[in-house]
Amino acid sequence: MAANLLRVSGRRVASILPRREVSFGYVDRLDYPAPPVRFVEESALSDESKALREKEKGDWSSLSLEEKKALYRLSFDKSFSEMNVPSGEWKYIIGGTCVGLAFAFLIYGFQKQFISPPLPPSMTKEWQEAQLKYNIAIRNNPVTGISSQWDYEKNDWKK
Repeated sequence: MAANLLRVSGRRVASILPRREVSFGYVDRLDYPAPPVRFVEESALSDESKALREKEKGDWSSLSLEEKKALYRLSFDKSFSEMNVPSGEWKYIIGGTCVGLAFAFLIYGFQKQFISPPLPPSMTKEWQEAQLKYNIAIRNNPVTGISSQWDYEKNDWKK
């Protein structure tokens, strides 16, 4: 019931108001260059601007270049060349990414230093060298493994 009442009242309000006042507002966009509303509202115009708007309805050849530019600024916020100017937003994106990465590395370093358990002894260089000697001594995987690359007659790696 309430939803139906809101829908009906919304339609009536939309039909009473002029379409120009019901739109979502002014936005400069390259893909939609003519928004349904002007940049400066009629109620916010000064007397000078109102007179210029009245002059706009007449012959445009009688308008000076400054008046044409003023009329453009009353209708639009930016020109196409001003819309194409790159913003400095990329600097904030790069900076935020660097701050995020620095924070992630700090967390990683903290966890590595204080939270993670120490590495097992099998990760030391001495252990791995001893493991390699053991695998060669027992001739482990002689077809494609480490023993296939060891020359047992010269006691050196095959070249």
